[in-house]
Amino acid sequence: MAPSSVAAAAGTLPLAGNMTVNRMGFGAMRLTGPGIWGEPADRAAAGRVLRRALELGVNFIDTANSYGPDVNELLIAEILHPYPAGVVIATKGGLVRPGPGRWEPDGRPEQLRAACEGSLRRLRVECIDLYQLHTPDRRRVPLDESIGALSKLQSEGKIRHIGVSNVDLRELCRAQELVTVVSVQNRYNLEDRSSEDVLKHCEQHGIAFIPWFPLEAGRHASAGGPAGAGALLGEIATARGITTAQVALAWLLAHSPVMLPIPGTSSITHLEENVSAATIRLSDGELARLDALGA
Repeated sequence: MAPSSVAAAAGTLPLAGNMTVNRMGFGAMRLTGPGIWGEPADRAAAGRVLRRALELGVNFIDTANSYGPDVNELLIAEILHPYPAGVVIATKGGLVRPGPGRWEPDGRPEQLRAACEGSLRRLRVECIDLYQLHTPDRRRVPLDESIGALSKLQSEGKIRHIGVSNVDLRELCRAQELVTVVSVQNRYNLEDRSSEDVLKHCEQHGIAFIPWFPLEAGRHASAGGPAGAGALLGEIATARGITTAQVALAWLLAHSPVMLPIPGTSSITHLEENVSAATIRLSDGELARLDALGA
């Protein structure tokens, strides 16, 4: 298989009528410093990871203004701009960073506008293909106001499509009443399926579901992962001669046709392993056993 077709092996997913991506993306968050703060330890190596992702056929890259903060978007533009045709750079706004490892919601319309316009400058684009509300600001700002701010930015031509993140089903349905939602990015993986109802809604409405922490922050990348999952992943991986991370990602891809995993890493070796999961087809028996972990 040619390198450029690896990410496409799992098929494609329409994010909107004019935007289709391969169903194995890349989450760029790890290309920053410790605590998702500051510059990556090896900026040149981080650049090589981004270039290799595109070589493998990845054409959906997820970032956010809060990753670094700002560092991640600047790096992506430095390495990949001008972006090849068909490559979608998705970013997010709605979280601010008081310090390393700290995240605080800020869904005020003026903050979202500043975040979006900052992302436009850092990514060197006039319109962001997919802009996502990073999280509802449940304590201070009604969801309608935050989504309304994104709608206005869309009407001004600064956002092409709108997505939401870290939402429950009620919030997703309300957002859909206000705008066309093309993606949802929620925490979801083999053991954490708390957003299963949101995923099913996405399937019914043709909305892309982007699972963050698809490998449970790396724990599913080793046979010593969470109790129950680790042993089964290890058993299947050993029998097939693949990694446990590849098993976990192959399960995600098989679990739903709207699933768009974005495993992140700062290692080219892990990147290649992760993207290769798009070529793996688990048996019905293997899928049933993995499904049962969430029962």
